[in-house]
Amino acid sequence: MPKVVDHDARRTHLVEATWRIIARRGLEGATLREVATAAGFANGALKPYFPTKSHLIEATYRYVFARTNERVAAATAGLDGLAALRAFALEVLPLDDERLDEARVVIPFWQSAVHDPAQARLNAEAMEQWRDWIAAWLTTARAGSHDAVRDGATQAEALLNFLLGAQISAVLGSGHNAPTELSAQLDALLDAVVDAG
Repeated sequence: MPKVVDHDARRTHLVEATWRIIARRGLEGATLREVATAAGFANGALKPYFPTKSHLIEATYRYVFARTNERVAAATAGLDGLAALRAFALEVLPLDDERLDEARVVIPFWQSAVHDPAQARLNAEAMEQWRDWIAAWLTTARAGSHDAVRDGATQAEALLNFLLGAQISAVLGSGHNAPTELSAQLDALLDAVVDAG
C-alpha cells in the first residue's frame, strides 16, 4: 500500500524549518537545500510545494503573520478600545525570543518585497488588515472626541510605524529597545494618541 502523505502538514513543516533558518542565518542561509536538510527531506522534495525560493519566502511570511494574528486574536478576545489596542501591540512587539525570531524573518522579507511586486502586495494586504484593526480600536478608545475621525488615520499610521520600526530596533539590539523599554514606549505613545482627542 502506498504511503499517504499529508501535503498540508509537509508544507507547514517546510515553512517552520525555513523560518527557523532565516531567524538564525538570514535569508541567504535559507537555501532550498538547507531547508530540505533541516526538514529531513531530500533536496528535490521542496519543488512540488515551493517551486522557487520566492514561493517559500512568501509562504514563510504568511506563516509568521498568521502566528502573530493567532496571538492577537487570543489576546484581544473580549476587549475593545485602548485595552484591545494595547493587547494587539504587545503581541506584535518583539518582546521575547520567539517574537524576535519572527522579526528576523519579516525584516528580510521586507527587503525582498522592495523589488518583488507580489511580495510587496502580500505585505500591503497584511498591513492594511492591521491598519483597520488599529483604526477601529482607536476610534472606540476615543469615542466622543470631535477630533477622532480627523486624526484617527494619522494616529493609527503612527502606531503601526512604531510597531514595525520596533522590529528593526529590537533585532539590531539597541540597549534602548529591550522589552521593558519597548513596553514603556508603547504606553507613552498610546497615552499621547488617546489624550490627543
